[in-house]
Amino acid sequence: MQQTFEWIISSTSRIRSAMLIAGIGFLLILLSACAGQPPETPPMPQVEVVIVSTQTIADEPEFIGQTEAFRPVEIRPQISGIIKQVYFTEGRNVKKGDRLYLIDPVPFKAIHLSNKAKVAQMQARLQQAQQDLARIKPLLEKQAVSKKNVDDAEAEVRATKAALEAAQNDLIKAKFDLDNTLITAPVNGRIGRSQFYEGRLVSAQEALLTTIAQLDPLYVSVNVPENYLLRRRRELTEQTVESPDIFQLRGVLTFSDGSVYPHEGILDFAEATIRPQTGTLQGRFKFPHPEGNLAPGHAYLYPGQFVKVRVKGYVRHNAVLIPQRAVQQGPAGSFVFVIDAEEQVEMRPVLASAWHGKEWLIESGLQPGDRVVAEGFFRIMPGVKVQTIPYQSGKTPVAVISPPSEVSTGQIAP
Repeated sequence: MQQTFEWIISSTSRIRSAMLIAGIGFLLILLSACAGQPPETPPMPQVEVVIVSTQTIADEPEFIGQTEAFRPVEIRPQISGIIKQVYFTEGRNVKKGDRLYLIDPVPFKAIHLSNKAKVAQMQARLQQAQQDLARIKPLLEKQAVSKKNVDDAEAEVRATKAALEAAQNDLIKAKFDLDNTLITAPVNGRIGRSQFYEGRLVSAQEALLTTIAQLDPLYVSVNVPENYLLRRRRELTEQTVESPDIFQLRGVLTFSDGSVYPHEGILDFAEATIRPQTGTLQGRFKFPHPEGNLAPGHAYLYPGQFVKVRVKGYVRHNAVLIPQRAVQQGPAGSFVFVIDAEEQVEMRPVLASAWHGKEWLIESGLQPGDRVVAEGFFRIMPGVKVQTIPYQSGKTPVAVISPPSEVSTGQIAP
């Protein structure tokens, strides 16, 4: 019985060993069969690339500007007195010569008439003195009067002439005061709110009655950062940028809603010094504004309005432009993916300075002939081999990234 049991155990062990050997053999057969086939390689990622080239483009920087009235005129009284009447309607357009205020003219009329009478009196005295002198001079030759009598007569004529001139000057001043009791508009424009009304006492040359803003043409002031001026001067010296005379630069206005002003302006003024508080140079464009002469509500521009000013006139040579989506942002700044001669991806830092339409202007980092990845970034990383095809612009929406701003509170460049 015991021998039978031992034989069963021994048989079971041999069966297990045989199954194990068979399994190992089968595995070796499978491995030997697979060893003759090469492993499958994953396909290379496909990317779209643009080939870098240079071109001549219009260089049109954009800055923030603020509108100003062409002639902001302050209306102040030339005499002191009581306002008797206000003729204009506040906030309306006025024309040169329109009546604005009347200061009570009665006391000034009285002074004018009094000085006019003094002038007539002095004229009569002068005539009498001249006649006396004419009668006395012949008598001196006959020794009928002394030399002193003639000298006294001549002195009287000179004194009377001086008194007449003084009276005439007082009359001019009185006439000036009388004329200025009526205050008229010195320019065409839109009048503001009146600070004084009927019955108020105003002081000569001190009280600000109101203001008139001449709206045609209109000024737009801009402030150019110093770093922009330095960069522009370097580009002009290196002849990468071509510029006309500074006062031939033109400006295009864009409003806060994105609409564009239909008239172009021209640069007519540039400060001689940089403001140390802001590090900017102020310039001023003059824009035609015929709508400013229309009734309120029809004007495009108002003084104090903030707008964007695009400066036209510069031309950039050998400019490198690539699609906006090709430029990536990293911790160290802007970079692009470039495909080298071995069809491998290379990450290269670039200096992207400004937008030109839907493309970035690249200042440095790329050379003509470089292949820059513009589509397919999620499939690649540096060192990976890729398959390239030409970039097809416009088939996918472009992600908008704000460009580096050269904007201060306004802009020009010498």
